Amino acid sequence: MRAPFTIVFPGADASVAPATPRNVPVSGGPASPTAEATRAQFQGAVVRVTVSRGETALVVDRARLHDIIQWLHDDPAQSYEYLSDLTAVEHRDTARPIEVVWHLRSLRFRRFLRVKVEIPNGAPLEVASVWDIYKGVDWLERECYDMFGIHFSGHPDLRRILLWEQYKEGFPLRKDFPLRGRFSRSEQLKNALAANPEARYSMEELSIANAYSELPAEMRQRLAKGEKTGE
Repeated sequence: MRAPFTIVFPGADASVAPATPRNVPVSGGPASPTAEATRAQFQGAVVRVTVSRGETALVVDRARLHDIIQWLHDDPAQSYEYLSDLTAVEHRDTARPIEVVWHLRSLRFRRFLRVKVEIPNGAPLEVASVWDIYKGVDWLERECYDMFGIHFSGHPDLRRILLWEQYKEGFPLRKDFPLRGRFSRSEQLKNALAANPEARYSMEELSIANAYSELPAEMRQRLAKGEKTGE
């Protein structure tokens, strides 16, 4: 039998009463106590710590990312039980690395933390999935893959979520993506019509059985097995 659910009240274990921050510097200032605790727990894994407008960001070793986030989630003194967002950043300066960013919150201690990894230019765009830690990251990792091309190793169902699976023009939030797309408008229309959109979104409200038979074989096999991850 599973343990009874315990409600976590925001700030229940915070050492000070909540208060609106005043005169917060744009950069610098005291870092979250999580920063020093992470340095001590994972020797050499924290590349650097930055503080911007009172918010702490840890840039960590990509190879140790999963272990660090697992510890931040599980350790009672950290208790980052909520992942609010996941995204990536590609700078206009192509010499700068691509950043993948996790936004973590500790409701128990009223703390916010950004965890980042940097992927150097030319390196494989791949990081570890944290789906086994935060199930809510399922669609966030799929969106990051769809828009940036970041592969999350260990994700149970990594595929496009905003664009169709046969989309061939690349990843729209990459800085090398042309604003008008790589194909002409007529080519885009031809590709869309060839994808048989009625198999997924029928104007006549096809039955589930009829729509299923129209799906590609690979998609039918995926739907017929494995753990459901949000659909």
